[in-house]
Amino acid sequence: MSNEVHDASTGFDRFGLKQVLMRGISAAGFVDPRPIQVETIPAGLEGRDVLGLAQTGTGKTAAFALPILDRLLDASPGGPRVLVLAPTRELANQIAAEMSTLSRFTRLKMITIFGGVSIVNQIDALRRRPEVVVGCPGRVLDLLGQGKLDLGRVDTLVLDEADHMFDMGFLPDIRRIIGALPERRQNLLFSATMPRDIRRLADDLLTDPQVVELADSSPASTIEHALYSIPERRKRDLLEHMLSHNSCTSAIVFTRTKHRARRLAEQLEKAGHRAVGLQGNMSQANRDRAMRGFRNGQYDVMVATDIAARGIDVSAVSHVINFDVPNTPEAYTHRIGRTGRAELSGVACTFVTSNDTDWVRATERKIGYSIERRQIDGFEPDRSAPEPRSQNRGRSGGSQGNRGRSSGNRGRNSGNRGRNSGNRGRNRRRAA
Repeated sequence: MSNEVHDASTGFDRFGLKQVLMRGISAAGFVDPRPIQVETIPAGLEGRDVLGLAQTGTGKTAAFALPILDRLLDASPGGPRVLVLAPTRELANQIAAEMSTLSRFTRLKMITIFGGVSIVNQIDALRRRPEVVVGCPGRVLDLLGQGKLDLGRVDTLVLDEADHMFDMGFLPDIRRIIGALPERRQNLLFSATMPRDIRRLADDLLTDPQVVELADSSPASTIEHALYSIPERRKRDLLEHMLSHNSCTSAIVFTRTKHRARRLAEQLEKAGHRAVGLQGNMSQANRDRAMRGFRNGQYDVMVATDIAARGIDVSAVSHVINFDVPNTPEAYTHRIGRTGRAELSGVACTFVTSNDTDWVRATERKIGYSIERRQIDGFEPDRSAPEPRSQNRGRSGGSQGNRGRSSGNRGRNSGNRGRNSGNRGRNRRRAA
């Protein structure tokens, strides 16, 4: 293991990390630490528990990885010392890849374990006694049950995107895994939101934690976002129009269900767009192929559900288009945060029908201001039904198309409105 001094001075020097890690930081292209790293790394190095309230894309992986890796360099080898739990395969791979990059000049070993791929290969990888295991709760429990995963020496537990794991029904699995760990350990929990059950888990898990709160219910200032009132039957026409616009270089399109995502991706492909769907029931090989194709530009459009999109971290997405509104107001900020990353500008467009009025009001209350209404010539709303209205005025973002306004009371629609999109419930699934 090399202790060679790193070549360039960076803002990470303040933390006193080992030189072999500083070389990895420089190789990763990191120069100045981000806010969550400034507040989390010193506590992590001291061995303190950490509660981080932060969204994806804030730099939290390096925030917990660097102190973990630094401490592992002083530990004796001999099997897993760190367990990182993540809600999806994509996020687990992403975490492991970043940790591998940061530790590239060390001899530390890490593996990922999750469903959808051969368990035999993962058992073989565990025999090599890696120091770090990054996995999804379902497969971790499977390997524990088979006696193939020994967590008896784990001294650090990381729960990443804990609220998403709760949404996916993993909380009982997480508690069972925690019960298999040594009592004396460091715990780091990261979550974008803090629902009651996650708060209860944090209270049970963490002792005198360093609390780092960077979660923001408002979209980033780099994102221009707007609502487009459109009848349900014309959504696809409007989507194709937006995707054909010169400013749209790549887009993530969100739908409500995996069936709708698959069908819409097929329709867009037939219409000449380089589109791919990402659904939760795809094989791991197909999921990896879809993500790789989207990242390298083989596909310009990815159509996905909220659950399938967990862990997507592509910095240069120009547009997010909500073909269907999210299930909750909180999910709005998470969805559109897939664009406007790494200080780049981004555009987010949300299609709303007359059934989405309550969702619009709830979302605007959550983010604290009115979302701008916009309209594109030829895609006017159905005047026989009221457009979703705002109850307040405030700052707003924009996107392509001509400006439209939400104006006054337009009366009530006497027809059937269908069920309210704000109460669609949560999709739960368990990864094998």
